[in-house]
Amino acid sequence: MKVILRTDVEKLGMMGEVVTVKSGYARNYLIPRDMAYIASSGAMKALEVEKKQFTKRQIKEREVAEAVAGQLSDLQISISMKVGEEGKLYGSVTSQMIADELVMRGYKVDKKHIVIDEAIKSLGVFSVKLKLHPDVSTSLKVWVISEE
Repeated sequence: MKVILRTDVEKLGMMGEVVTVKSGYARNYLIPRDMAYIASSGAMKALEVEKKQFTKRQIKEREVAEAVAGQLSDLQISISMKVGEEGKLYGSVTSQMIADELVMRGYKVDKKHIVIDEAIKSLGVFSVKLKLHPDVSTSLKVWVISEE
């Protein structure tokens, strides 16, 4: 069965592509989840309209992300943690802690957008990557200090 993809589907194709799949996969999974249309001329026209709206939305989201990234690139935050022997933390600094600190400063950043390469388990200054949009990312300096 030929279908037109409405969204990017992993291991199948990108939005707007016409792909051939088994009819059960199309009827039971792709179409009920609004991931695809049955390939027809009317569906192609509807998809073109959706593509235009999607492109406009992506441009707006990217502009907002670039503006936020510009504000966050110079920002430094500090997180106080309980410290044990030799400067080691009880636990580690999580993306949720960083997101909460950013919210307290007036920036709405979801914890899913915060990328911590290595677990932060000691005192010091760390660079944390923020991926605000697939094309926009910035880094943030996080100071981990003792609670005392």
